[in-house]
Amino acid sequence: MYKTIIIGTGPAGLTAAIYLARANMKPLVIEGPQPGGQLTTTTDVENFPGFPEGIMGPVLMENMRKQAERFGAEFRTGWVNSVDMSKRPFKLQVDGLGELEAESLVLSTGASAKYLGIPGEQDNVGRGVSTCATCDGFFFRNREIIVIGGGDSALEEAGFLTRFASKVTVVHRRDELRASKIMQDRVRSNEKVEWALNRTPLEVITNEMGVTGLKVRNNATGEDEIIPATGVFVAIGHTPNTGFLAGQIDTDENGYILVKPGTSETNIPGVFACGDVQDSRYRQAITAAGSGCMAAIDCEKYIEALEHEQKELTAK
Repeated sequence: MYKTIIIGTGPAGLTAAIYLARANMKPLVIEGPQPGGQLTTTTDVENFPGFPEGIMGPVLMENMRKQAERFGAEFRTGWVNSVDMSKRPFKLQVDGLGELEAESLVLSTGASAKYLGIPGEQDNVGRGVSTCATCDGFFFRNREIIVIGGGDSALEEAGFLTRFASKVTVVHRRDELRASKIMQDRVRSNEKVEWALNRTPLEVITNEMGVTGLKVRNNATGEDEIIPATGVFVAIGHTPNTGFLAGQIDTDENGYILVKPGTSETNIPGVFACGDVQDSRYRQAITAAGSGCMAAIDCEKYIEALEHEQKELTAK
């Protein structure tokens, strides 16, 4: 049985692993099919402190993994199918690893960006297609950009991208936006923003240099059009990776894990959450890493209290 098992290896999980390993907790870290999380699909990371020239996303994640291993964290690859949190120790059913037991859990499974599933989209993530304006907007200075989506997040990204782009075209499949009126008014007043409403995205157009535009269907006329752009930002939401928890953890209406204010504690004692799986607002590598540190410290204190309690019971 492990003192703690960390599920997920993005910035949050790896930071938690570093702290818990340094505390001699010997954590087991379970890697899924995408070790390192979303940053492994990112090329240049220029907003993580300590790298004035930037760093490649996969390199940053590999460095964090090696740092955790250096202090004694154990890494194993598997897919967590289910977790039983009804009693202790917690029991995990993991493909390829069988049943595992742990006194505590750190959930850092992240949130997956929703994609449209159109041709040219997945093939060009990091080559002109992005789901994070804060991460990648800087690379599109004085270029034409497309933002796909009609909610508050999409318009927030469109407004942010006008700091860099020469033009931002908002593409939405309906003729009305879902965003709040105040957000719509704010973005509509920006002269850099143009609108392509009632258009259905069909294909990301590329050449050997990267993205050149987006093919859309005008739903009113039925005709296909190509909107020129060198960047396509897909902003149709994220899905927190919590399905395997089977409703045992308290979440908000969108499935993000709820933690007690100022902590990483969930509604189940001994279960902690960090990173994008509990953060629907910031979704940055640095905030994920910070929350991973919080989860590790909270987890360490929980295990210390548990061991102290067990010693007292043994002494009686």
